Amino acid sequence: MFTGIVAATGKITHLQPLEKGLRLTVTAPGLKLADVAIGDSIAHNGVCLTVIAKKKGSYQVDVSRETLDCTVGLDLPNGELNLEKAMRLSDFIGGHLVSGHVDGVGEVLKFEPVGESHELVIKAPKGLAKYIARKGSITVDGVSLTTNKVKGRSFSINLIPHTVEVTTLKRLGAGARVNLEVDLIARYVERMLAR
Repeated sequence: MFTGIVAATGKITHLQPLEKGLRLTVTAPGLKLADVAIGDSIAHNGVCLTVIAKKKGSYQVDVSRETLDCTVGLDLPNGELNLEKAMRLSDFIGGHLVSGHVDGVGEVLKFEPVGESHELVIKAPKGLAKYIARKGSITVDGVSLTTNKVKGRSFSINLIPHTVEVTTLKRLGAGARVNLEVDLIARYVERMLAR
């Protein structure tokens, strides 16, 4: 589990093709790796991946073909990543509960400054729109955010300057594709009501 509070950004410095996937080498100078063990999970743009090797300042993860097919941003040479180590039960949850299992890919419709902040408008895939609520939680490329408005499949988010500064969201523009994870509680409530 994660919280959606990005600890650092990193960069894919090497892509090694596997039979049905990729092995990524990620350089993460701002992420404290001393307490990361082989087998630990780190979220990469919201995608939970397992550390298989590490050395000072970098580590490797394998990405399956399934994961590559249903996410964006994990197959880009020199691609920037929002990174978060898995939370411990004693950790403060500054965002919301995030599983690291991407539900779908959204399309950025708008990313523009509004005063000192930025407005981010995203169109969600058809099947996810029903889980997105006004003033609800959503994870965009691994970042825990709060929705402001929801209209059909589109929703808007206000990004404060700090979030823009410390995440890769500052690189977004109209047409960009982003990993989305809807609020876990919404999915469980739907399942309970369906019974």
